[in-house]
Amino acid sequence: MDLASIIGLVACLGMIIFGITVNDGMGALFNFLDLPSAIITFGGAFFCVLASNSMQDFLTGVKTFTLIFKSPQQNVPEIIQKIIDLSNVARKEGLLSLEEAAGDLDDPFLKKGILLVVDGTDPELVRAIMETEIICIEERHKGNMGFWNDLGAMGPAWGMIGTLIGLVNMLQALDDPSAIGPAMAVALLTTLYGSMLANWICAPTAAKLKSNSSSEIQIKEIMIEGLLSIQAGENPRVIEEKLKSFLAPKDREIQSEEGGEADG
Repeated sequence: MDLASIIGLVACLGMIIFGITVNDGMGALFNFLDLPSAIITFGGAFFCVLASNSMQDFLTGVKTFTLIFKSPQQNVPEIIQKIIDLSNVARKEGLLSLEEAAGDLDDPFLKKGILLVVDGTDPELVRAIMETEIICIEERHKGNMGFWNDLGAMGPAWGMIGTLIGLVNMLQALDDPSAIGPAMAVALLTTLYGSMLANWICAPTAAKLKSNSSSEIQIKEIMIEGLLSIQAGENPRVIEEKLKSFLAPKDREIQSEEGGEADG
């Protein structure tokens, strides 16, 4: 569970509630609840995004919201250490011994690469196959991020549409003071709802998906470099130093302390 996403979203909502209630108490919250405003803003934004996507892509995009609450299952130092361990096995027992080691791996991308190496696939072809898969993964991730960026753009736009509707209704009811208040509420609350949708939900979701995507792609690039180095018969210590270049300086020291056996 990614606590940063949970704490961030809840804290943002808390800041909004604090701003509303700090002077007038919790009762003031009811002044900011308006069903027509919500229908115009959220309904318009979501259905507009639906119109620009297939039903399957739309549903997939909505479901990706839950991904921001999941912590990455792997981290770079662990992957580097796993590759170093594999390089030691290959150095001692040969590349064919990696086939048995592949059976104990949970990552399908790394397992696929190892099996290609074991099968004697040309190194350039191994790289091409693995990088093609990375490109496909990136495209899927871009689609998910694009969904939330599009929704974030539609929120304020439909909030403005609701504002215009409210202003028109207000101007047409100037001779009826009792109708001005509700019309003005719709005009202002749709803008608020649109801004909240864009900046409280969509922008953080798109940013977290982008961050998670970058981490996943980096791990897969490390796997490719590590596997090709193993296939080339490089010294495990050399492989370790090569892969540590992907780490931040502070993480390199930790990796060195936790590093496994590397034969000379």
